[in-house]
Amino acid sequence: MSSIRAMQRRNFLKGTFGAAALSSLPIGPMSLTAPAWASSPLVVVELFTSQGCNSCPPADKLLGELAERENILALSLNVDYWDYLGWTDTLARPENAERQRSYAKTLGKRQVYTPQMVINGRADFVGSRRSDVLAEIEKQGSPANAPLIEMNDADEVLTISIGAAPVQKSATVWLVKYDRKREVEIEAGENRNSKIAYHNVVRGMAPVGMWSGAAQTLRLPKGDLDMVLGNECAVLIQEAGTGPIIAAHKFSTDQ
Repeated sequence: MSSIRAMQRRNFLKGTFGAAALSSLPIGPMSLTAPAWASSPLVVVELFTSQGCNSCPPADKLLGELAERENILALSLNVDYWDYLGWTDTLARPENAERQRSYAKTLGKRQVYTPQMVINGRADFVGSRRSDVLAEIEKQGSPANAPLIEMNDADEVLTISIGAAPVQKSATVWLVKYDRKREVEIEAGENRNSKIAYHNVVRGMAPVGMWSGAAQTLRLPKGDLDMVLGNECAVLIQEAGTGPIIAAHKFSTDQ
């Protein structure tokens, strides 16, 4: 497992954050100019969705509303397993479906489905069931004893500082990059002739370290991050890869 994570990290930093990513992301350059950002505990909502799923648009809209809330990190993870219905999802990543299948095992589900919202890695709901989703967000609130996360981009290095906090087991530190909003005109499949807005669309996600409860600092080359065009970033600290999310932090190119 450690070798797989190491390979994912190298591919993410050298590929996803490398020059190959430039041609597919035509928005303005990323600029992390604030000296440091400290986190407030966030509720993480992950929506597994598809452009080929006709029951997904209400969930996509709800996620857009959640993305506006300061206390929530809302992420869209488009999957590709509905492409056979006649439309190839233009935002899908095989890694998103892999993450969803991992959640299915963790949460004791027999199969994956869309639209699925996973909240803090602890519970899932049909993403269009607004009342259930909002009630779970309210119930969970922010993770208890979440460590403070600070980020700094001085000296050409992105520094992720994680404070000390009591934990039962070690956790993965995920670095996520996402597009704030993508509008897609769907020309075929179940949602043909529709224009759908997707919010906080995950474009890259990889483990960059492990955290075991002690204060820790991770250093990543800022030059690689600056090569990413038009993306926001976030950090997740999550047990066992796709277990409960202990803490999260988001920062914006507008800061």
